[in-house]
Formats: sequence, structure tokens, C-alpha cells
Amino acid sequence: MTGGAVQAQPAGYDPSAMAAEISARLFAQDGLVRPVPTEPTVSDLARGLDRTLVLGGGGEYYIAWYCGFFHGLYELDVDLNVAEMIVGTSAGAYAGSALSSGHFARLRREFEFFGRFPGLFAKLAPVTSPNASQKRAQEINFNVKDGSPASIRAIGLAALAADNRLNGDGVERLAWMLTGDSRTDWPVAKMHTTANDCYTGERLVVSQAVARKYGIPLAHAAAASSSLPGVMGPTLLGQRYCMDGGISRTWAHTDVVAGSKRALVITLTNGYEGALLSGIPHNIHDEMKALEATGTKGMLIIAGTPPGVNLLDPRQIEPALKAGYERAKIEAPKIKSFWA
Repeated sequence: MTGGAVQAQPAGYDPSAMAAEISARLFAQDGLVRPVPTEPTVSDLARGLDRTLVLGGGGEYYIAWYCGFFHGLYELDVDLNVAEMIVGTSAGAYAGSALSSGHFARLRREFEFFGRFPGLFAKLAPVTSPNASQKRAQEINFNVKDGSPASIRAIGLAALAADNRLNGDGVERLAWMLTGDSRTDWPVAKMHTTANDCYTGERLVVSQAVARKYGIPLAHAAAASSSLPGVMGPTLLGQRYCMDGGISRTWAHTDVVAGSKRALVITLTNGYEGALLSGIPHNIHDEMKALEATGTKGMLIIAGTPPGVNLLDPRQIEPALKAGYERAKIEAPKIKSFWA
């Protein structure tokens, strides 16, 4: 009998388990996966370090905010690049890579230009009027109820299936422009970026050692870290298609710097209020408590956003630059005291 006949599964056969075993075996040695710990745990990447810096994500708005904030701090004799380790996610990956590799002044000038001519940035990063496949990825991203591997995989599969206009070479060209980094190198060992494997849902952390092993430029890793489902990407890291580092059960990946003496953590929101780019529940205050439970002294700065702001609207670049610059005046003396 053919057609409607249903073939019985072999006893004990689990296709999900089979696929997971094959994936784990093939990718076991690439060094990208760093599981998010369920309990406060000292990171082997940060053990023995003094000052570390964590930069969270938040779209074009937050890159511009960082540009204004860092500029204001420089004018007040505060240089965040003294940090021995920087962990950047999405917007924080761009800001951190520019800061650590000597391209920050150029990034700030670019965003000041785009603040005056937002229409030009909109042409470089066309993210409006999503099609059905993009809407699917976006709606799944905002309707998940937890940060479990199953929820992250559901987002990742939709991201892989989205017909994004800003994809592939387009994402990479934008990344090269924003970071100014070489296409073949990872300039400084202190910089680390985050992303998530679309297929497995695993959290990935890219360091200089891993990047050079697989030929991953810093700009490429920043592009992967900002590949927001249904908007842009996914982006290849090694042989893994990856999405935004913010699509994770950790809001800012503070666990990566756990064990350092002092960690300055900067996020756009507290993780559950204001403008967000994912529905995964987060609470940065809980993350800070877990960080400090490892012996790290933490300082948290929450940038905040005006009500109703669209984080992907280039017209928000100019006000974000101004907001970051003004905030620097408030935070500079606190940072000096914290890192003294």
C-alpha cells in the first residue's frame, strides 16, 4: 500500500536527539560555544583581570548613543578602552570593536553625518516594510515566553528562513563601514563578541584566538552579533549561521567577565521595560547579582530610551548622539571613582 500509509518509527528513535548528536559531534572542536551558566560561575576568560567592560545591544539608536557617550567621556578624561576585556553584543559589538581597535573617532564622525542625513543610512540598512517571512521571524522573536534552548531554536529557524533584504554581503559591507576593521584580522585580544547559533540555539563567544583559527574578522563577528531575526542576516561564523547576541537568556552576557575585579556594565534598558528587540524575559539586576556573587564588583549604567522610540529608525540617530553625550557628564565622575 502506498500514498496514505504511515511508516512506524523504529523503537527508541528520536529525530531531535539524533540531529543534536550529529551537530554536537561535528562542531565540538570549533571553540565558539560557551553555555550560559545556571549558577554564578567564574569565567576562565576573565579570571585575574582587573577592569572589564560589558556593552549591551539596542539597534542603530544605541550605536549612536554609545558614540555620544564615549565622546563625552573622552572630553572628561575618561577612556573606557583602559578595560582589559570588552564584551560587546549587537550595538555593543560595533561600539566595542571601534573603541578597542582605534576606530572610534571615525565611527562617531560617521554617525554624526548619518544623524544629519538619516535617509542615507536608511538606504544602507533597509529594515522597513517586512515581508511575510520577516514578519514570521519577528513575531516569533517577540512572542517567546522564555530563554530556553527550544525557544531560541524556534527563533533561529525562523531567522534562517527569513527573506531579508539586508543579508549576506550587504550585512558585511555595513559592518566593514561601521567598524573600519580589516577583513582578515582581529586587531586586539581584549575584544569579545557574542552571537547565537540559529540551528542549535547555543550561545557563542568569539575571541581573538578562535577568530584567527577560523579566519573570522572582527567586523564579521560584529555583523553576526547584530543579525536581528527578520531584519538582517543570519551571518556565518565559521560554519555556523548566527543571529543577534541579544537572542539569549542572558541580557548582557555579564557571565563572560565574571571573576574580574571590577566590571562596568552598560545596557540600553533593564531588560523588561522600554524599547526592546526580543520578547525573551530578562532582568539585568538579577544578572548583576549573579556577577557580584563571583566576587566581581559591578557598576551598572542603564542608558534608557524615550517612550515609543524605534531603535531601528535612522531618524533617532541625532537625538541618541545628544542623549549619550549628556549622559556622559553624569556618569564620568562615577566611572572615575569606580575604576580608580
